[in-house]
Amino acid sequence: MMIAMSSMKAIVVCVLCVIILVESDEYLNVTYQPVHRQLLDFKKEHPHPIGLWTKNAGDPVEIRDTITINSDTFNNQLLIDTFSTFDGERIPERVVHARGIGAFGYFEVTHDVSKYTSADVFNGVGKKTPIVARFSNALQGLGGTDLPREHRGMSVKFYTKEGNLDLLSLSIPVYFYRDPLFFKHLLHTTTRNPQTTTFDPTSVFDFLTLRPAFVHGFFWVMSDIGIPDGYRRMDAFPIHTYEISNKHGETHYVRFNFRTEQGIATLTNAEAAAIQAQDPEYYNRDFYIAIESGEYPAWRLEIDVMTPHDIQKVDYDPFDVTRLWKNGTFFTVQIGRMILNKNVENNFRDVEQAAFNPGHLVPGIPGPPEALFRGRRIFYRDTQNYRLGRNHNNILVNMPLYSKTYVRDGTPPTRLNMKNVPNYFPNSFHGPLPYVDEHRPWKKLQVLESNAVDLEPAWYFYNFILEDEAHRQRFINNFARALVAVTPPVLQRTLKLLHQVDNDLGQRVTVAHQVLLAQVMAQQAAARAASAAPRPIRNLVTSEGPPEHDNMGSVYKISI
Repeated sequence: MMIAMSSMKAIVVCVLCVIILVESDEYLNVTYQPVHRQLLDFKKEHPHPIGLWTKNAGDPVEIRDTITINSDTFNNQLLIDTFSTFDGERIPERVVHARGIGAFGYFEVTHDVSKYTSADVFNGVGKKTPIVARFSNALQGLGGTDLPREHRGMSVKFYTKEGNLDLLSLSIPVYFYRDPLFFKHLLHTTTRNPQTTTFDPTSVFDFLTLRPAFVHGFFWVMSDIGIPDGYRRMDAFPIHTYEISNKHGETHYVRFNFRTEQGIATLTNAEAAAIQAQDPEYYNRDFYIAIESGEYPAWRLEIDVMTPHDIQKVDYDPFDVTRLWKNGTFFTVQIGRMILNKNVENNFRDVEQAAFNPGHLVPGIPGPPEALFRGRRIFYRDTQNYRLGRNHNNILVNMPLYSKTYVRDGTPPTRLNMKNVPNYFPNSFHGPLPYVDEHRPWKKLQVLESNAVDLEPAWYFYNFILEDEAHRQRFINNFARALVAVTPPVLQRTLKLLHQVDNDLGQRVTVAHQVLLAQVMAQQAAARAASAAPRPIRNLVTSEGPPEHDNMGSVYKISI
């Protein structure tokens, strides 16, 4: 009895310790990360319940309606609210860049660039503009991992006084193709095989060798840049050559670059695999923790600039998104800094519903004149209409600072729906009016694009962008590893293409591939030999008696 009482006291003391620990709201365990503390952080900010629980229509929930057993189930509006919304709480997943994370912050102008653009967001040293940014993996679904070898995205929405400006960037400075028609076909090569439901490297290299212009972008992915050490430690590039104009209507042609202030860092295949085994959400966790800990990620925004006169003198197409601008043909100008200092409070509201469109431009930035950009202006609007509805610009995270339109009705959100303003133009009843942009360039540049294949950018990448022999060898190993499962004749076409880019590259990838293939074949032979070896068989019924049974009467299977 004495022992029982002592045990009971010990249990009570332990329970009280737990209660005291929880009620104290103190982080006694200093290993807790901000991602682990979110719920307790909320409780500390709100020491009392935030209010009455209501049903969707706003009427309060009565406590007896929170249990449906032995109640009038079909009259319980809370139950109907719960399941009708739960069944529809998912919206279509993004076709690309589905998996990601976002944050709020601001952009600050640090240099005078009025000579190049009249865009208000980039004029006035010290001016700050609110922004939202989203970081993502290009090809992973929502349930994927952060650490595959592929390019990443960084999309930034500037809430300017002249409308929203969206800059959609990639972690590599070139794109894969020039023709917008190729987008669907490229994506299908990197998604799951329609029969096997697995990723098929043969389809990737089949498409690559039939469209050799893609090879330069693929080289960047196969280099160290292909696996950044988190979103904070990568540069980002809006890819296109933008036309910009100043207050005099003078034009310049620029490429925007976001340069990380955290320093570029990358992971090897082995490092990425080790992290993925422990934390497949490494990128998102690292990003969230950094902001929550006050280590705000920042990027410098700069532009590489050409004048109309420069454009006429270069010996390459400066609007070709599959190649870099050549050194010595442009100069670089600093604009400002982007700082992200606030994690989102609700991922669905602020990130999943965020709609970034490269066609969202502002006065002073007429935009790229080439075909790929024109195609993207159509595609992005169409996919956002599908995912979020025709009125997606009325969703809170997408709303501009100022908006007066003749758009009416449709699927919510419609917000105020322009109330009683005239709904047609022109009208004589003081509806919103257009303006005259006196600074807009009068001349329109016509870009004539070629479908000719040029492997010079890929040759330059292999010989000069890969800065040392160690990086070059890792690049070759990555290529060879990707080719192990590729079937002939696609394998032969790929090796031939690499020889055409650079003979040394083709020879070294061929040798590395043969070594890896021999290793795989040896492993498979060893596995087959092991599976063919005789295995000892144990008689389940022994002289000691019948096999053991569980409570349901089924025979236990004895592992051999």
